[in-house]
Amino acid sequence: MSDRILLSSPDTGTAEEEAVLRALRSGWVAPLGPEVDAFEREVAHFAERRHAVALSSGTAALHLALLNWGVGPGDLVLTASMTFAATANAIAYTGARPVFIDSDETGNIDVALLGTAMADLQSQGKRVAAIVPVDLLGKVADYERIHEIAEAGGVPVLADSAESFGAHRSGRPAGSFGDAAAISFNGNKIMTTSGGGMLLTDNAEFADRARYLATQARQPVAHYEHRDIGYNYRLSNLLAAIGRAQLARLEVMIERRRQNRLRYRELFSAVPGVAVLGDPDGSDGHRTTRDNFWLTSIVVDPAVAGWTSRDLIKYLDAHSIEARPLWKPMHLQPVFRDSPHYSNGTSEGLFERGLSLPSGSALTAEELDRVCNAVSVFVSKSAQRRFLR
Repeated sequence: MSDRILLSSPDTGTAEEEAVLRALRSGWVAPLGPEVDAFEREVAHFAERRHAVALSSGTAALHLALLNWGVGPGDLVLTASMTFAATANAIAYTGARPVFIDSDETGNIDVALLGTAMADLQSQGKRVAAIVPVDLLGKVADYERIHEIAEAGGVPVLADSAESFGAHRSGRPAGSFGDAAAISFNGNKIMTTSGGGMLLTDNAEFADRARYLATQARQPVAHYEHRDIGYNYRLSNLLAAIGRAQLARLEVMIERRRQNRLRYRELFSAVPGVAVLGDPDGSDGHRTTRDNFWLTSIVVDPAVAGWTSRDLIKYLDAHSIEARPLWKPMHLQPVFRDSPHYSNGTSEGLFERGLSLPSGSALTAEELDRVCNAVSVFVSKSAQRRFLR
């Protein structure tokens, strides 16, 4: 059996190698430096923000944003249940409690349910300190309506755009929504710095405070003076150099993932009981709204298909191909079992019936053929077994 095909492996090459060598030769090997400064400017420009703060992870960006708003013990933060644990963990770091809101049919936060939760909690006299929507699988959430709810409730919005960098909604790029936004450059994301993230904002004081906290809250004096609890959250100069090379290639990498999406959509078009998440090609036809195609995911109706998403995951795994279930909702996670939640069953259904397929821009044509052939064989065998029954 040939090498295992991964879900979303890093897409790096000569440009990234040259960038790291440039940074090494500059002598700026420790955290911070000219590559970090340039990376912040370039990402801010790309995301149409005034300020960007380069950090060690997207989780750090979420954490610092909440701290900047004074979120702490006794507070509630409304967030999507359908997300990776980092979103909820960052809220927990502050001492606040996450309140999980279920999904709509796209997988993103159900805005109507969000409004219900906001009104319900505030009517009980509880302090809702922030709203943290999540752009699931590279699709930007409905921030127009989210902002209406936030403004009515008098709370800030922190856009968790960890998965959506490079996507657009209504002509605006991911990361430009919310009072602040967090993006991730983890190894499996649309672009990577190996590990890293960015906090985006239009508020200069907000950005300055985040930089201060991210560098151990050091005072600007010759000795080490600290008046606040700080964090070691800043990005390495070497990793920022990788990020700059990746950013220059981002549109090419997005297009490769778009082609993967189209190939999978064609593959499943004749398979009953299977729906591909996202718009047909991830756009509205005018490129004002577009997914970034980070992961292509399908949802299986076993009553129609005759097989389950877990059946396909197991089959692909046996053929050295990685596929994974969609996120297990946070309100079902043991660690958050005591957290409030507003549920409609959608996220549970997506978790039970959904799976993500290899989607990376580094995926070769041969590897994509191998995945599609394996899926076709699985579907054919499943149909034969069903017929024989």
